Amino acid sequence: MKNNTKRELLKYLLLVIIAAAIVTLTGCSSVQKMVPSFWDDNQSKSIVNVRMQIEQIDCSANQLTQIVPISNEIRWFQLYSESKGIRQHDVLSIVEPMKETVDDWIEHEHVKPNNEIFCTLKKEILTDQSSIAASAILGRF
Repeated sequence: MKNNTKRELLKYLLLVIIAAAIVTLTGCSSVQKMVPSFWDDNQSKSIVNVRMQIEQIDCSANQLTQIVPISNEIRWFQLYSESKGIRQHDVLSIVEPMKETVDDWIEHEHVKPNNEIFCTLKKEILTDQSSIAASAILGRF
């Protein structure tokens, strides 16, 4: 082989290695987001606590005092999960709709407190959302 051909081959090989390294390194974060998080006792307990609090909501009583603890428990779940690291993206995305529903309810309570029809509807939504979240979170291994 001639020197020029060897050099061109080495340049080409080096470019392929560099390209492969870039793809591999940038792909790692994408791959991590595809891998689900693993079972966690604290997350499991927290999501069941949220379900229990939602189930016990009494729409004829003061609603704000009942939903603020739910909001706090969801926030605890989020902070705990964020603290665990990047692999918790799946459970965070599952809990986010509940957080939005509760936040909306709290805002509504400051404007029109203790509306039983609104409470019944929000409670049904949260019941469904928490059931789905609990099933996903408890179903991990």
